Amino acid sequence: MSDRFALTGARIFDGDAWHEDAALVVRDGLVEAILPTGAIGSDIRAVETGGGILAPGFVDIQVNGGGGVMLNDHPDVASIETICKAHAPFGTTALLATLITDTPDITASAVAAGEAAALRNVPGFLGLHLEGPHLSIARKGAHDPALIRPMTDADQAMLIAARQKLPVLLTTIAPESVEPARVAALAKAGVIVSLGHSDTGYATARAFAEAGASVVTHLFNAMSQIGNREPGLAGAAIDIGTLSAGLIADGIHVHPATIRIALDAKMGPGRIVLVSDAMATIGTDMTSFTLNGRTIYRKDGSLRLADGTLAGADLDMISAVRFMHNVVGVDLSEALRMASLYPAQAVGQSHRLGRLAKGTAADIVALSDDLGIGSVWIGGDKMFEAVAPH
Repeated sequence: MSDRFALTGARIFDGDAWHEDAALVVRDGLVEAILPTGAIGSDIRAVETGGGILAPGFVDIQVNGGGGVMLNDHPDVASIETICKAHAPFGTTALLATLITDTPDITASAVAAGEAAALRNVPGFLGLHLEGPHLSIARKGAHDPALIRPMTDADQAMLIAARQKLPVLLTTIAPESVEPARVAALAKAGVIVSLGHSDTGYATARAFAEAGASVVTHLFNAMSQIGNREPGLAGAAIDIGTLSAGLIADGIHVHPATIRIALDAKMGPGRIVLVSDAMATIGTDMTSFTLNGRTIYRKDGSLRLADGTLAGADLDMISAVRFMHNVVGVDLSEALRMASLYPAQAVGQSHRLGRLAKGTAADIVALSDDLGIGSVWIGGDKMFEAVAPH
């Protein structure tokens, strides 16, 4: 007998439009329909939500850790499960577990863990994001410069092979360490190539976009900036329509005014998408942790190395949505899309994620009117309920 129920009592945002006095019908882990409340038949179990908002679950394409775990420190399936569970209470129903620049052995272990997690259908696991090691030392950020290196034939082959066993594989590279021909080969194989941690200029960024790069990693951070004569990678991310760009919306990584300027100027169809760039701290009260043997300190809403360098973010997705809506002033519909539909589009998954429509995954977040998390469903299964906002 199929599992079929209808969520009632809340306004529904389907990723495009709002539905009042409607019910969201779920069947066997998928959205079946959005119907007027009065059209719900007696054969469908009604689940009252108590008001508020039902929206598509959040899709986070850059998650380094959570629940006290960093993928770099423990590149195994258990860590991926822990990270996914840690982010679900904050509305994230699909994420790319992200490995920061590390050794070939650690990278291989992370890929194997991702492949195993995909086979086990770990709830919330969408795929992997390999952030490095093929970056620019000039824009290394918190990445260990001793581990940054050019891409080789073996690296390229490994990525292409891994993509065959993962739902999504995204890799952040810098033009300084990777040739355009490699980007073209990766993109042809279905690997999503993101430009980041780079001091490259606009012309080179455009050439790499034409070769197949389609995303830019954490806009404005660890990249060449917009200048009057050289737009840099930041300018390329905004001006080149084929590029989507991740944004860490915590008020620390990017100033609200800069965010507003970027949103106003962004050429489409690529969009600016919210990412958490979260580390092990999410869902915990820990005050420090280690990455590549270096201590990262949690203080005043940020994560930093001892020298003050930002190292990821102490951010969850619902907090990013609140910041965009309440501080930056983005319309709520658009803030929700930036956390769900747009990142799903950036990684080629909008046919099943980021929307609530017939046949899409029943990945749902119930929000209070003040954007607190009520309940979260992944594939129609309630994963969390009434978790206090972080």
